[in-house]
Amino acid sequence: MTALGDGVAGLESGDPVLVTLIRACGSCPSCAGGHPATCETPYDRVGASPLRDRDGTPIEQGLATAAFAERAVVDRSQVQKIPAGIGMEAACLLSCGVITGFGAVENTAGVRPDSDVVVVGAGGVGLNSIQGAAVAGAARVIAVDTVPEKLDGAREFGATHAVLAMNDDTGLQIRKLTGGRGADTVLVTVGAAAAYREALDFLAPRGQLIAVGMPPSDARAEWSPVDLTFLGQNIRGSCMGDTVLSRDIPYLVELYRQGRLKLDELVTGRYPLERINDAIDDTRSGRSRRNVIVFDGNGR
Repeated sequence: MTALGDGVAGLESGDPVLVTLIRACGSCPSCAGGHPATCETPYDRVGASPLRDRDGTPIEQGLATAAFAERAVVDRSQVQKIPAGIGMEAACLLSCGVITGFGAVENTAGVRPDSDVVVVGAGGVGLNSIQGAAVAGAARVIAVDTVPEKLDGAREFGATHAVLAMNDDTGLQIRKLTGGRGADTVLVTVGAAAAYREALDFLAPRGQLIAVGMPPSDARAEWSPVDLTFLGQNIRGSCMGDTVLSRDIPYLVELYRQGRLKLDELVTGRYPLERINDAIDDTRSGRSRRNVIVFDGNGR
């Protein structure tokens, strides 16, 4: 934190902080109900942007952060002070992928001990859902992916079983692992409509499907309302893990201190800012869990 705006409380210049895209007004029905990740107050990312070009024309503030830079200007609601006892490379992961995956389990799904959980996708977000389910005490944590190497990583993060989704028998394999019932909770952490179409087949009666991954906005998945009704199942979306920064960040840091939350193991590559395009390309390839942009003492 290099500077504070007028009226900012609870922070001091020089504090190490996390910056997130959770911009919240604090007073709308969602915020007042303890769900700032789904704040209902619109934010004009162009007209209200703090960014300007050389002519003074507003520049859109992407995701209300626009943070691929040495410095970013954000709202106080998006910032959380980093507790002592955690390095910056590990802490920065809490800003997005960790809170999204872990929070979907903890906050949205409310996974109970001894329940069965399926996580579709063992990438950066899915691994955090997997370790969230393990921390919650799930009896079985079943990772599903199309890449064998990712399933190996899933076991490292707490998966008790792994299913390679290469054929049409994924649902059958899951039912065999769960005594024929299916899973109490299925979290889809990949942005693929096909994964959503298949995920209901993995659910037990009264099970819940948690939508975490974000396919393209025009993608569609179809389900049978009759099956949902007859089996008492439900579908819920999870935006940024329904995270409350002041509550969840200290909790996650404490889990990390205790050795119960893996963060260092998520970092696959470290890149300077001038190689950010390489880092993004590597992430898109699916080879990496998470890449970190590392700045030197001069902000590079």
